[in-house]
Amino acid sequence: MNRRTLLAAAAGGTTAAVLSGAPAAAAAQKRRFQGKVVAITGATSGIGKAAAIAFAAHGAKVGFCGRRAQLGNEVAAEIRKAGGEAVYIQADVRHEEQVKSFVDQVVSKYGRLDIAFNNAGIRGPGLPHEVKLADWDDVMNTNVRGVFLAIKHQVPHMLRTKGGVIVCTSSASAERARPDGAAYSASKAGINGLIKAVALAYGTEGIRVNAIMPGTTDTPFVARPPGISDADWEAFKKLWGPLNVSGMERMATADEIAAAVLGLASDDFRFMSGVGVQVDGGDSAGRKMVMPKLPVTRTG
Repeated sequence: MNRRTLLAAAAGGTTAAVLSGAPAAAAAQKRRFQGKVVAITGATSGIGKAAAIAFAAHGAKVGFCGRRAQLGNEVAAEIRKAGGEAVYIQADVRHEEQVKSFVDQVVSKYGRLDIAFNNAGIRGPGLPHEVKLADWDDVMNTNVRGVFLAIKHQVPHMLRTKGGVIVCTSSASAERARPDGAAYSASKAGINGLIKAVALAYGTEGIRVNAIMPGTTDTPFVARPPGISDADWEAFKKLWGPLNVSGMERMATADEIAAAVLGLASDDFRFMSGVGVQVDGGDSAGRKMVMPKLPVTRTG
């Protein structure tokens, strides 16, 4: 085996598997969460759903929650049909007793809690002077308070087993706001502050916590207009990308963000904690410079 192969293997965290052969490395990567127990909030659609399916496909036992029971049961059935293990528990992260019950039920069913993905969140559009206080509070109670409540009730189970990983969904909007997104940006910035405190509080207990900061992702969260055809939506996205994402010039897919979540939850990043990770197609790198056309002045 040459040096390049060894370095490539080390970068992927699979040196031992590669030394024993490529098929073994591929098999290990495919089932990298075998036997792990994962709890996910907000997994009835979008990024949470994609993560639940991906964790289960990699061997994890997945317990997830959301407010929409029909969608939750459909996701759980989809996972089990594919040979995975999952249970849906209806819960609203705005209510502490429901969050605690959800976490405790996952642990009761599967025996432990190794990984938590705190993904539940809502948007709150509106210019600052137009946002109703009730709407502001709903965004904060869901996005920040909901994540706090999940962590509050997840940590004791992880302390008992002397370790665990928590990933929370923040947003690129935490650092690049829009004029009509004050509540949403503030809530996601709050998550970035929260995970730093949690990382400091429990790092020596074997618990690490990070945030994923997605750019615009092609999910129902984007608020695709009702009734628009698939063809029209695809045409819209092709126009939207170059105007809004200077790097890759497109939206992310839910599967791409879920893959980043699995990466952060894996042992490949076991020395990373307290960090918000941008997964935004290069949007945070900057914006292209657009030069105005100068007026043509004729002389003579």
